[in-house]
Amino acid sequence: MPFNLKGILTGMLAKVISATLSGIEGVPVDVEVDISNGLPSFTIVGLPDQSVQESRERIRSAIKNSDLNFPVKRITVNLAPADIKKEGPAFDLPIAIGILIASEALAPKMEEPFLIVGELSLDGTIRPVNGIISIAIMARDLKIPVMFVPYENSSEAALIPGIKVYGIKNLTDLVQFLNGTISLSPSEPARSIKINEFSGDFNEVKGQESAKRALEIAAAGFHNVIMVGPPGSGKTMLAQRLPTILPPLTEEEALEVTRIYSSAGLLPKGGGIIEERPFRSPHHSISLAGMVGGTSNPKPGEISLAHNGVLFLDEFPEFRRDVLEALRQPMEDGSLVISRAHGSIRFPARFMLVASMNPCPCGYLGDTKKNCTCTQYQIEKYFSKISGPILDRIDIQIEVPRLETDTLIRNTPGEGSNSIRDRINRVREFQIDRFKDGFRFNGLMTPREIKKYCRLNPPVQSLLREIIDKFHLSARSYDKLLKVARTIADLNESEFIREEDILEAIQYRILDRKYWEKKFS
Repeated sequence: MPFNLKGILTGMLAKVISATLSGIEGVPVDVEVDISNGLPSFTIVGLPDQSVQESRERIRSAIKNSDLNFPVKRITVNLAPADIKKEGPAFDLPIAIGILIASEALAPKMEEPFLIVGELSLDGTIRPVNGIISIAIMARDLKIPVMFVPYENSSEAALIPGIKVYGIKNLTDLVQFLNGTISLSPSEPARSIKINEFSGDFNEVKGQESAKRALEIAAAGFHNVIMVGPPGSGKTMLAQRLPTILPPLTEEEALEVTRIYSSAGLLPKGGGIIEERPFRSPHHSISLAGMVGGTSNPKPGEISLAHNGVLFLDEFPEFRRDVLEALRQPMEDGSLVISRAHGSIRFPARFMLVASMNPCPCGYLGDTKKNCTCTQYQIEKYFSKISGPILDRIDIQIEVPRLETDTLIRNTPGEGSNSIRDRINRVREFQIDRFKDGFRFNGLMTPREIKKYCRLNPPVQSLLREIIDKFHLSARSYDKLLKVARTIADLNESEFIREEDILEAIQYRILDRKYWEKKFS
């Protein structure tokens, strides 16, 4: 059956276009309303959940309290297609409009097709809904030129060009506009917004020059990082300043991030396009559902909320094993698939993992100032929480030692974020030119791209062969070594990967020999 783009009236049957969300994707829904003689009833069919069923009382009260007539007849509402689960209160407004059209209390004067979403309060006020920007994208793709949305969502929906968006404050205003008795102006797009709470500058971090260098490489190529060091060495401080050196979002990336936050209901009031890369730092007590986006109606979890940004996991081994293992698929594929009885939902999940941990449970293994109180069994058990497959997916391993006293009390500031970000932005331009089919980072290269852009001359090949044999690198570790070397070469503004780039890259792949091979004294 072809999709009808326009609300219609045929006898006592009305049809209004609305939409729902599947993950972060907008899905069109036909709201069909039939009014017939018989005992008064109000039935909603088409696989509605409990929140949709509850809308009957909200709609009834909203219509009556808006001084409109609610028909005392047999009302049947069908949400089509029937094989898609309908969730949330966004169908309140289109159902109410459908009832008014079918009862001939409303005769829309508009010739253009239109789409309606919104939650109704009992007094007829229209409340905002989640995921409006995804619904606007869907409307644009279906060539629906007009949208009626809650007033608080209107500037967010207006971010999508090619659609006239009208922000509606209450049911009465929408009825009068559709009847042609009042006029409304289309909404203007919202301004860009910020979502990160942390601020600061890399010049506030004392010492730790090798760690700063490693994080610069990670930020330039979007490489996963793990930091190992005693408490107070600056691991968290370093991670929290990563957003200050990350390259800006492209327009496509910004739209992806905004859609995710809109679907999760995390956009500030008034909406807007997110202009900075996300930085998510969940507590180690987080559940699997909180990390991946669980429940019967999955919403974006922390993994997806970190899309195109940083997922910082402090106290890495303290996270539940199932939570850590859930990282494997998105770290490899850049997406997260959640399967439920009614279907599968895909969330974007391309993030840069930054993990930090102590060298042992007490935190002082190998420390020069404090003695470690852990047994060998406790240490081995601690590190065994990080599985081999997870560790193999981490590009850069760095040690963050305790600061020496002279470094700690020194007032000389280090290099600031602005100058570091300038170098990273130059590398970003190299990568944009390299991946002409679409911007990507070196850390996201496919095996085919590695073969194309990481060519080695014979001396470098010989060195790499020795390294592989010495450290017994897996195929995945080999690929990640080349990706990191490619980023180091870009930072050095070198077209080719040199021996020194390989030697620096391998320094970031050997920390597991110290801690994960169970060689404890």
